[in-house]
Amino acid sequence: MQTTRVTTSPLAALRAAVSDALALVSPVDCAGCGVADRSMCGACRAALLAQPFEQRWGDELVVWSGLRYGGAVQAALNAFKDEGRTDAAAALARPLGVVLDHAAARLRGRPGAMRIDLVAVPSSRAATARRGYEPVRSLLAGAGRRSPRWLVQRLRTRDQAGLGRQERALNVAGSMVATRPLLGRHVVIVDDVVTTGSTLLEAARALAAAGAVVRGAVTLAATPRLHPAKTVHIRGIVE
Repeated sequence: MQTTRVTTSPLAALRAAVSDALALVSPVDCAGCGVADRSMCGACRAALLAQPFEQRWGDELVVWSGLRYGGAVQAALNAFKDEGRTDAAAALARPLGVVLDHAAARLRGRPGAMRIDLVAVPSSRAATARRGYEPVRSLLAGAGRRSPRWLVQRLRTRDQAGLGRQERALNVAGSMVATRPLLGRHVVIVDDVVTTGSTLLEAARALAAAGAVVRGAVTLAATPRLHPAKTVHIRGIVE
């Protein structure tokens, strides 16, 4: 994969100055690395520059992701999802927007291109109540996108963290259902992270069962080191 040289633009310098000023009024730690007095420091913002890449799951599902899950990316996303750090949402929404644009460009070059709806992987009711927001929907809104509520969880599942690939697949099997008939609708599934692909494949199954044409999936981040050997290529693309 090629590398991207990071330069400081006047706008970035202005953002940094504003962050410094706000830190004097309401001190915070960087959601990515914990450095004092910054919601998101410059080094962690650089780590969140999207470099979209493509993978395939199962026989059909194409997944476009913007970041490798780990380090500052993992810390910032976990802080946003599990520590109430909604101040990190804007920094995370930017790379999601980049990979969504990339996926749209790829799909426009394929046969049958038409209106495509983004369908967020749903959070459980318990998780939404605990957080007070749905992370994927919040990031989509931050990226200027909307997602119809066409998918819900109908079964309670265990936390996927710590589960192996087969355990994850069994955990989510049959857990989602579409909220309405979707015959003829072309959709792209959106989630925050893909690890083994089990959640995305379950979402794709539920949407297809309602008649939707699933054109692929987009995630903010991915963990390639955990993917099964049968995963087809990983193709890095620098925007």
